[in-house]
Amino acid sequence: MSVLDACLAAIGRNLRHLSGTVSAPPAGVAARRQSPAASQPEAALDERERQRAAALMRVNHCGEVCAQALYEGQSATARDDTVRRSLAAAAGEEEDHLAWCRERLDELNDRPSRLAPAFYLASYALGAATGVLGDRISLGFVAATEDQVRHHLDRHLDALPTADAKSRAILEAMRADEIRHGENAARAGGARYPQAIKTLMRHASKVMTATTYRI
Repeated sequence: MSVLDACLAAIGRNLRHLSGTVSAPPAGVAARRQSPAASQPEAALDERERQRAAALMRVNHCGEVCAQALYEGQSATARDDTVRRSLAAAAGEEEDHLAWCRERLDELNDRPSRLAPAFYLASYALGAATGVLGDRISLGFVAATEDQVRHHLDRHLDALPTADAKSRAILEAMRADEIRHGENAARAGGARYPQAIKTLMRHASKVMTATTYRI
């Protein structure tokens, strides 16, 4: 496929995600994994706890929309086939995370963020732009982003209602995947980003978190 074909295919697949329809993984990517929440009992949460868990999972669902878009954009503009395959594999696991968070939101009788489509488009453009700048820059962006995500998930694990084992299992599995994605990107030759850029990334993440927690 051309770059334009790849971009349109990725956008179509993720629009289905945004509408709640989980599509098949891209070619060459392992089949979707069962949610870690499946083996956990449903807790008897009071309404305040349910709302808090749902708000946190809404933020994480939108974060996975962003992650999927970033990886798809980077993969579409990657120059090296090995890097492209690595990004596609990571995108497949982020696709799992997206489905897990959506399933959990449904279980909590809540909804995804209304801002998710806007964040998707912005993230796809950012991912494509880093890919255009070169594979080292793109891989470095993955490493820096996943480091931010790890800290974000640590905060959400602390904030979840203690009894919500289902949401906790999802976030713990996501955290393990995100750490591995970042380490793989760094080992593949990703550029090390200066602290100033990481600080800007952290502030951008806070904007997404603050808005999608309620909207």
